[in-house]
Amino acid sequence: MNVLISKAETLLEALPYIQRFRNQTFVIKYGGSFMDSPDPSVRDGVARDVVFLEAVGVNPVVVHGGGKAISRAMSAAGLKPQFIQGMRVTDAEAVNVVERVLSEEINPQIVRTIQALGGKARGFSGTEIFTCRKMLLTGPQGESIDVGYVGEVVSVRVEPLLECIRDNVTPVVSPTARGPEGMIYNCNADIAAAQTSIALKARRLVFMSDVPGLLRDVKRPDSLISHLPIAEVEGLKQAGIIDQGMIPKMDSAVEAIQAGVEKVSLVDGRIPHAVLLEIFTDAGIGTELVL
Repeated sequence: MNVLISKAETLLEALPYIQRFRNQTFVIKYGGSFMDSPDPSVRDGVARDVVFLEAVGVNPVVVHGGGKAISRAMSAAGLKPQFIQGMRVTDAEAVNVVERVLSEEINPQIVRTIQALGGKARGFSGTEIFTCRKMLLTGPQGESIDVGYVGEVVSVRVEPLLECIRDNVTPVVSPTARGPEGMIYNCNADIAAAQTSIALKARRLVFMSDVPGLLRDVKRPDSLISHLPIAEVEGLKQAGIIDQGMIPKMDSAVEAIQAGVEKVSLVDGRIPHAVLLEIFTDAGIGTELVL
């Protein structure tokens, strides 16, 4: 009986959040790193949470990654994965591998998983949704570094996404884009998700990966920064607490909040029901960025 009462109390705790967020859009960046897990509960956990959001009237939009799968596919094709400042060096041959893995393999897999769990989903190659400009990195002497067909998302074609939302279907989008000359570009999934949240005027943006959130010391899981006003981000970057791959994630989070997204959350997708715990409980998990 106590177990049943506890379950009812959990539902009652979630009720005000369900009421508040009904008909609101939540963009979820589904990190590729834990989709390879042999444990189905980890691999499919986010998809199950997406189906729950659908069921209670929230509008989830998924933008996914897939870095490890891309690296494996490149190696199998005889291409050596190479990174500069956290960005994958992507020549013309590599970008075809990126598009195939992200849009033709991982994307349909996520869609099938959502559907198998009773949800509704439609997959999109990012080339149908995103346009980008070529990204040039800055070297230590201020020089420009060309990493190939790597783009930064600058616009989002929202109508196909809105059509899905109107039909209670979850859009699932890969992080590739078309450049101004029509070529395919590989894009950072965090930036793509943030630009999607801005374009859709989303209520929330949730970044899911295989880390607990933003840590003051990466060697100490108990150093999690649970609440972070965006005014403090620049100081944490200068202190080296925000560095490498966390920089584009945090920069895009700040941009999203400045554009009107209420909150950006960084959560560990390996935790069962991480999305639901972040959205529908008082305590939440991970790191939340706010204005």
